[in-house]
Amino acid sequence: MITLITYQAGFGQLSFSPFCVKAIWLLEAASVPWQREDSNDPRKFPHAKLPAIRTPEGIIGDSHNIQAYLERQGADFWGDVTDRSTGHAFIRMVEEHMYFHVVLDRWANEEIWPIIRENYFAAIPKLLRKPITGSIRKATLKGLETQGLGRFTSEERLERIEHDLVAIATRLRDQPYLMGDQISLPDYSVAAMLGAIFASPRPTPLSERVAKDTILSDYAKRVADRMSRA
Repeated sequence: MITLITYQAGFGQLSFSPFCVKAIWLLEAASVPWQREDSNDPRKFPHAKLPAIRTPEGIIGDSHNIQAYLERQGADFWGDVTDRSTGHAFIRMVEEHMYFHVVLDRWANEEIWPIIRENYFAAIPKLLRKPITGSIRKATLKGLETQGLGRFTSEERLERIEHDLVAIATRLRDQPYLMGDQISLPDYSVAAMLGAIFASPRPTPLSERVAKDTILSDYAKRVADRMSRA
């Protein structure tokens, strides 16, 4: 049996991390026996990241590598989709751009950060939690400054991500899923990311933007409901 090592559930989502939600949905879609193991310490796993899966062949980290492993075992996440290049572009858009907006919404927001600290790092003794997480937060925000988005105001970031949100909504205007009538691989990435935005522990301009867009919010809920019945 495969064991998924994932961040815990929270904020109404299957996991704090949209990549862990994606991994859960991949395992469900692959129809393989699996079990869940929650962890708040990714340091001992490949690339010091979660999600990861424990398999007979060893531990495999990163949601993309989990996808590739399941495909080698026979899983088909595309079905009848022929335009896989477009699907791949949507995956990269949300995972390599929109994700960093989620992190900044949570880690850079002074109202939300204390909630993140107490939920993400509950395993750290309370007396040590604030100084330890303060150092982690500083390194995270420094990384986002190096990446680029961390240098912009929240208004500038919202303007940038607007193009992504419009692209997703335009694609969904006449169909239930990104690639048509059937759920497929891009939905596991895109809906998980929208769900993470929607589930902000405090309202932000970005979370409210998604919540008020019925195309985006209904789509995220539709995928989550569909995968809960997988």
